[in-house]
Amino acid sequence: MKPGRPILILTASAGAGHTIAAQGVLAAVRARAPHVQVETHDVLDSAGPFFKKLYGGGYVNLIRYFPTGMGWLYDYSDRPVAGFDRLRVAAQNLFVARTARYIVSRNPQLIINTHFLAAEIVSGLRRKRRLDCPQTTVTTDFETHRMWVNEPTERYFTATELGRFYLTTWGPAPERVFATGIPVRPGFLKPLGKEEARAKLGLHERLPCVLLLGGARGINAPDTLLRQLIEMEAEAQIAVVGGRDEALRHRLLRLAASARRPVCVLPYTDQIHEWMFAADLAVGKPGGLTVAEVLVCGLPLVIISPIPGQETRNSDYLLENGAAIRVSHPRLLGYRVSQLLNDPAALQRLQDSSRRLGRPEAADDIARLSLDLIT
Repeated sequence: MKPGRPILILTASAGAGHTIAAQGVLAAVRARAPHVQVETHDVLDSAGPFFKKLYGGGYVNLIRYFPTGMGWLYDYSDRPVAGFDRLRVAAQNLFVARTARYIVSRNPQLIINTHFLAAEIVSGLRRKRRLDCPQTTVTTDFETHRMWVNEPTERYFTATELGRFYLTTWGPAPERVFATGIPVRPGFLKPLGKEEARAKLGLHERLPCVLLLGGARGINAPDTLLRQLIEMEAEAQIAVVGGRDEALRHRLLRLAASARRPVCVLPYTDQIHEWMFAADLAVGKPGGLTVAEVLVCGLPLVIISPIPGQETRNSDYLLENGAAIRVSHPRLLGYRVSQLLNDPAALQRLQDSSRRLGRPEAADDIARLSLDLIT
């Protein structure tokens, strides 16, 4: 390792998952290289407010108001289309010049990317000989996509062997692609027993706990889903994560106040791992980082309204491996969750499958294989 030159972990805040993955990698790299300066940077921050709103905000609005369009764009961009990449990169380059200058100014000895936009910028700089450091790229869904391939890149990290194989069909040699799993935040690496977690959080010790992950963007309002869970037949306590949306949290609190069962409404929390360790199952959308986290906790996911594209592929992975069920309509949510809670053997099979798929060592493996390039 070269003293005085930092390691950069680059991400883009188009959805929360890429940033969360960067946090996991950051902690692992610092643990393995405590004497080296390690920094994270959101490439959209240095690109300027207009591009950040256009790129990050455009993604959020697309999945909120036109999820079918998101699926079409995902599939369209996952195949070579004459002129598409040239036009897209040329448009991006109008806005990322400041980001490129920032990266060059830091003179890093190694770059680890958790978003394909960052990897694309770095690859362009390396081809122009403006950077002389290696880079690695961490994919953040359970299948991969053509846009993650940006050469030159020394190593790619995928969630699964399936994702690894697919990435190699777009050019990278198999020996440069590693199926490590998706990195999770450090809190998930310190397992809590269910009883210990419930005691710490003030939950009923023996009443089944359903965790509703309501902070993710989607077409079904979390208060609609919570109402279905409150009215379901099975006895259970419910914990619901409302994210940073205060208006949503107040609606959830009003529902909780009149509920016939215990309902705990959480504000945004960086202790979500404790709630996952305390729960029996989770209800939510199958974003890549959400899936990685529930699997580390051995928590089955009840999938509702996956975004067409990457989330439907994540959903397929969970369903094929027996770690989830999918609910086709919100009106069926309470019924399906009750079925599981009233069938302990079926619930246990889902929990066992989820735990088997978990990759708590992913961040450390990524850190080790990346640092190998500079040692």
